[in-house]
Amino acid sequence: MNDGAVAADRFAALADPTRRHLLEQLATADRAVTELMAGLAMSQPAVSQHLRVLRDAGLVTARKDGRHRYYQLRPAGLTELRDWIDQLERFWQGRLAALGDYLHNTELHNTELHNAERHNPRDQAEDENRH
Repeated sequence: MNDGAVAADRFAALADPTRRHLLEQLATADRAVTELMAGLAMSQPAVSQHLRVLRDAGLVTARKDGRHRYYQLRPAGLTELRDWIDQLERFWQGRLAALGDYLHNTELHNTELHNAERHNPRDQAEDENRH
């Protein structure tokens, strides 16, 4: 999967407020599903589904300890997303700077043409002959 597809999956995972809440919980400590359910009005299978989306997106990892599964934030997943955004930002800043240069040069060129047309002695003589 390319970086763009991975980033899209991560953005989709982060789009849900419940998943963002789970990430905030995991930012402070590793937690079991039962701990993550506290404060959420949903069933354990629903929370597990959200955690699976986060795990598939590379934002959390899970480890088994006896009968419990503990989830932890995977900071590298967020760093990779930020790096991808930074890369896009650099690309678009370069493109917008090039567009700005093009527009500036076009404006200068058009101004020079306009000034040259106004100050062309032959055109002035023709204008005077018409009047």
